[in-house]
Amino acid sequence: MSPVIIVDYGLGNLGSVARAVRHLGAVPLVTSDPDAVRGAARLVLPGVGAFGTAMSNLGERGLIEPLQAFAASGRPLIGLCLGMQLFMEESDEGALHRGLALIPGRVTRLRQTDHRYKVPHIGWSGIEPGARAWSGTALEGLKPGDALYFVHSYYVIPADPLDALAYTTYGSYRYCSVIARGNILGCQAHPEKSSAIGLTILRNFLTAAPH
Repeated sequence: MSPVIIVDYGLGNLGSVARAVRHLGAVPLVTSDPDAVRGAARLVLPGVGAFGTAMSNLGERGLIEPLQAFAASGRPLIGLCLGMQLFMEESDEGALHRGLALIPGRVTRLRQTDHRYKVPHIGWSGIEPGARAWSGTALEGLKPGDALYFVHSYYVIPADPLDALAYTTYGSYRYCSVIARGNILGCQAHPEKSSAIGLTILRNFLTAAPH
């Protein structure tokens, strides 16, 4: 069995992602080796922290081109939390930063518009369908309203609404919380910390066929 490569670029909850992958019967390999990224069968890009720092770290480790090449290969790729945001073209976190540009769109900040909804958004929130049905996707087996665990202050705005597989409502915001474009999947929440619902998403990713 080929290991599931979990990209280590100095940011992210690598241990909990690796434990979840192992729990689902796969073999995780945490690495920052560009050649391992290029040769992976399937790839996880986790992340906790700032967008600009993340892109800087990826660049310093020589991981930007291998990640872009992997995405273009059709093999399964998932980004978790900040990892999902890095798939976009740009983010305005702190300043304007270029992303990996794997999915057209941008990242911007949640704004607190109601004292009941603090930023960052921390806690359990439900997901609702976007423009596509979930059958045959990484959300196969889930139902509208199923909750995932979120910790974030920024969210993605895909250029193509069809890339938004699921939305989450938080205060006055209804934002894209799961994105999917071909072989590329992103989850704003932390599926590795989201009990059975999150493990279903990861299991679907681990069994997805290449595109």
